[in-house]
Amino acid sequence: MVSVIIPALDEEKTIRKVISLVCNSPVVDEILVIDDKSFDNTIKQARLPKVKIYTSPILGKGHSMRDGMLLAKNEVIVYLDADIVTYPENVVELLSKPILDDKADFVKSCFDRQAGRVTELVAKPLLSILFPELSKFSQPLSGMIGARKSMLKLIDFENDYGVDIGILLDMHNLGARISEVNIGYIENRMQSWEQLGKMSREVSRSILKRAKNIEVRNLETLEHISIIRSQMDYAIRESLIGLDRMIIFDMDNTLLEGSFIATAADEFNFKDELIKIVTEYTNPYIRTKSIARLLRGRSIDEILGVVDKLSIVDDAAAVIKELKKKGYICGIISDSYDAVTNHIKNKLKMDFSIANELEFSKSVATGEVKVPSAFMRNKHSKCPHDFCKSNVLFELAEKYRIDIKNIIAVGDSENDICLIKESGIGVAFRSKNSYLNLVADKIITENSFREILEIAY
Repeated sequence: MVSVIIPALDEEKTIRKVISLVCNSPVVDEILVIDDKSFDNTIKQARLPKVKIYTSPILGKGHSMRDGMLLAKNEVIVYLDADIVTYPENVVELLSKPILDDKADFVKSCFDRQAGRVTELVAKPLLSILFPELSKFSQPLSGMIGARKSMLKLIDFENDYGVDIGILLDMHNLGARISEVNIGYIENRMQSWEQLGKMSREVSRSILKRAKNIEVRNLETLEHISIIRSQMDYAIRESLIGLDRMIIFDMDNTLLEGSFIATAADEFNFKDELIKIVTEYTNPYIRTKSIARLLRGRSIDEILGVVDKLSIVDDAAAVIKELKKKGYICGIISDSYDAVTNHIKNKLKMDFSIANELEFSKSVATGEVKVPSAFMRNKHSKCPHDFCKSNVLFELAEKYRIDIKNIIAVGDSENDICLIKESGIGVAFRSKNSYLNLVADKIITENSFREILEIAY
């Protein structure tokens, strides 16, 4: 069977049609949408019964493609672009059949449309000089491909316009059996001249990087052309502006029946190191940095595998669905990691998550972490802590234009005390912390969120 991976960034208008087409394929038993932290309703549109939705921890199509590959369960993988609505009904079969029939390891698509300007003026001339054996491919920059997962694990996914040609060249250098199949007439968006200029430079760099007779130092002159897109702490979706109520959940031991990092410590055998850090480091910043280093070398699929071992409170999804019907924006604030909270957010169909940003390189955690500025103390803070969830509360209220009195916060631990105290209604959920229970407006002792609906008007 085949896993189909659809990387997506702000594709709310087309993603559902692409998914619906893929759902009809008899060879597909897994569909993964890898969201690149879209600002629009891409995730909402992608929520169909057969779809698994993940949010990539790093911006860029290349990272999304690699994350999806690691998360896919099948050996045969097909990638489709999310912005094309003219795929033939059998596009998945066309891209996967040569591999399923063991006639190819990698399948590149071509289509009935004049090749683009970057292909004709940049890619093909460079290939003819540096990789003449690949000049036969009519559209080497096509992003609709099929491949074996075992070979994709060995390649370098560029994180810019060079990703597609890079995969082709890496497959060639690995000795893969490569075929090209025609998938019919395809329409996609025209690129601006500015985008075409950027695309040409990045495609050139990807090709030159893989040419064995080009020394790495000669590529340094091309580095200045990379346009760095800074990552926002969180995205405010326009569709949510105007809603006047919000509910914020803690994640560990609240939405989840357990702690991610404690479970990871058991899974990855760093329990002793974790205990030492938690008991000896009183500075929250140093503690956060030190704990993140324990995850160094762990891939995104390993990390999300740990998350999936943790149970979610049984009625969480149902209660959140009811809250959204009542007009509540639903989100997570956690001192865990955004790769984890985004995964839970997607599972529960929530609107946002804010957490420490665990750094990844080629889908593997580096051990570095960024604490979002929203957590940090500022002139509007109402507590003396250097880092606090209540600071995020005030920033969210401002960004979403919601009165604090219309925000419900739900948590269980000492780290939630300020958040619970400063929110309109604070809920202590199965908390063993006497101070949290003292400041909470409501205490829930049962393992259920149903009582929240009684106070959510």
